[in-house]
Amino acid sequence: MDHAPLMLGVSGLRGLIGKTLTPDVATRYGAAYGQWLRNHRRPGLPSDAAPLVVIGRDSRPSGPMIESAVVAGLVATGCRVVQLGIATTPGTAVMVDHHQADGGVIITASHNPLPWNGIKALTYEGSAPPADQAAELIDLYHKASPRYAAVEDLQPPTPDDTAAEVHLGRILRHIDVKAVRARKLRVVLDSVHGAGGPSTARLLAELGVELIHHGAEPTGLFQHPPEPTRDNLVSLSKAVLDHKAHLGLAQDPDADRLAVVDEKGAYIGEEYTLALCALHMLNRLGRPQGATSAANLSTSRMIDDVFAQVGGTVYRTPVGEANVAATMRQKHCVIGGEGNGGVIWPDIVQVRDSLAGAALLLEMLAQQNKPLSAIASTLPAYAIVKDKVDTQPGMAQKIKAALAEQFKSQKLDLQDGIRIDWPDRWVHVRPSNTEPIIRLIAEAKEPKAAEALIAQVRAHMATL
Repeated sequence: MDHAPLMLGVSGLRGLIGKTLTPDVATRYGAAYGQWLRNHRRPGLPSDAAPLVVIGRDSRPSGPMIESAVVAGLVATGCRVVQLGIATTPGTAVMVDHHQADGGVIITASHNPLPWNGIKALTYEGSAPPADQAAELIDLYHKASPRYAAVEDLQPPTPDDTAAEVHLGRILRHIDVKAVRARKLRVVLDSVHGAGGPSTARLLAELGVELIHHGAEPTGLFQHPPEPTRDNLVSLSKAVLDHKAHLGLAQDPDADRLAVVDEKGAYIGEEYTLALCALHMLNRLGRPQGATSAANLSTSRMIDDVFAQVGGTVYRTPVGEANVAATMRQKHCVIGGEGNGGVIWPDIVQVRDSLAGAALLLEMLAQQNKPLSAIASTLPAYAIVKDKVDTQPGMAQKIKAALAEQFKSQKLDLQDGIRIDWPDRWVHVRPSNTEPIIRLIAEAKEPKAAEALIAQVRAHMATL
């Protein structure tokens, strides 16, 4: 993807450093966001007050350059800026609330390889903007006609290095720290040299966990491809066995996703993260009848099965944590997230949070006093297969229409691409928000059935 285009969508902006993402692009986006904030301020503040923005970045070597460029655009449009330095995405979102800021920015390309970086905008609620507001921000970027502030209104940025402290404080106030410490757990953590290494190590130390830490230093020089998938975590699985650990945890570079390896060294994966955290959340709340959750259309049915145990409802949304978070607020969900290992615990923050997910899993192990594999085995087992194909502009809509016609006798959801449901399986075909590809996700009781769904859809796409 050396010639991949600049990606602009609900997940923010991503591009290739020195090619589609350059300092002038970043400054332009920062200025557009500064202008956008004028119409999306925190309620109750004077309309003429300078918007307050917090900004953090993951550990990529290109981060300081892109951050400086974004800050230039923000300051130029009259914003006050608080710089957090290297910070996780959930930590940055927490600081939006902590500072009662009008918004936030995180410089990250999440799981994308090292040549990529990106700019993710946050609202005053600490979540990504909903689709209509994201479209407004993109329109301002394309127009490139910001209202610059007068020189007397320009304010220099101020530093704040307490993001980890504030974030961890929130988590620890909600966790049974005494129980976790008493369990004396041993954990292998792979932070992939991303932003989450130092703060997650501090969290586990507070919980009395013996830590074997891979990729601890936030250098941004990933020791393996940074997406926490099975193929990329072979060394983590081996380390769990070598150290006789209770579990292994893997983060992505901005620490909003969490994948899990059980005590046998088996990659449980990202899909189980949300389901296990949801199961534990219902248990810690006393299994309230009718509890609600939200998850995107690409997330495993496991969470539906978990909430069915209490007569609850899982609301399905388009992919993108902004969509999930908005539904969670609307439906008063106790937990939610995405099947990519993204847990949203609304008591902590309105974005995916690998640290909160890790704390919930450790509390679950401590309170149940069972191996992780035994707890995971209580969940209904599904096989989920994920694939992707390169795409050209305009192809996504053509594919959606063709599949809707081909499978019109099945249950269809057209919120985000197309999801086709059968009683025992489903497939979701959608354009990526962050890469120029079409994603294909299928789930069934057996791997061969899920693979067959992917093959069937691929074959039909090949005829278009």
